[in-house]
Amino acid sequence: MSDQKIFELIPFFLNEGKKVALCTVTEKIGSGPAEVGTKILVTEDAKIFGALSATSSVGTIGGGELEKVVMEAALKAIEEGESKSLKFSLHEKTKRDELKTGMWCGGTMTVLIDVIEPRPELVIVGSGHVALQTYKIANILGLDVTVVDDSRETLTKNRFPKAKLIYNKSFVKALKQARAGASTCVAIVHGEPKHDLAALRRFVRERTAYLGLLGSARKISKLKAVLRKDGVPEKTIKRIKAPIGLDINARTPEEIAVSIAAELIKERRKA
Repeated sequence: MSDQKIFELIPFFLNEGKKVALCTVTEKIGSGPAEVGTKILVTEDAKIFGALSATSSVGTIGGGELEKVVMEAALKAIEEGESKSLKFSLHEKTKRDELKTGMWCGGTMTVLIDVIEPRPELVIVGSGHVALQTYKIANILGLDVTVVDDSRETLTKNRFPKAKLIYNKSFVKALKQARAGASTCVAIVHGEPKHDLAALRRFVRERTAYLGLLGSARKISKLKAVLRKDGVPEKTIKRIKAPIGLDINARTPEEIAVSIAAELIKERRKA
């Protein structure tokens, strides 16, 4: 697989909402199985694609224990969300600044692990006052925003100029059109109990990065009770951030939007 093919794969995985690490050999001292410039691409679900072999779609950076150690380092970097340059030992004795590989080639190899993350997505369910203010802050934060509703009056390009708008007279059908990937955050801020329940049913079982619900403690309790009757596991229900947002005693739509944005940042950074 050529370098070009590897670079073509990166947007493919990013569009699927997956994080990847592009690993490039930047220095080789002494003997080693891979030359400077050799690349492999590691996905967050531990798939490897490399540029050493033109006949295989699955690549290598040397194979064996070395490849395993590099992949583990790449997966750790993906989890931490931090690019780094690491030196790998290819001899029996490992120095303090080197990672052990178990190989005896006699040299060292430095690999740049460049973590690339998809642009975070935010699905806002509802298009009222809180939704509008949440959109404005999310736009500043660089999130890719989708707004879903069944109201033509409030779901307009004038209100949400840079967002993808999903409208359908059938609210359930509109919800089905919304993406729900591993990098997707969902903020349910509609307000109507039936709409909120429909949104919860749509997203609660999905592997989203975040699922928040706006509402009073009483409404939230009742909606969760319905989900339990639906057979949704308690562990899954506990994923719902409700009431949505960090507890800053927010009252106005603007303040609530700030609390939602703060919680999204906290979740993204795992703070």
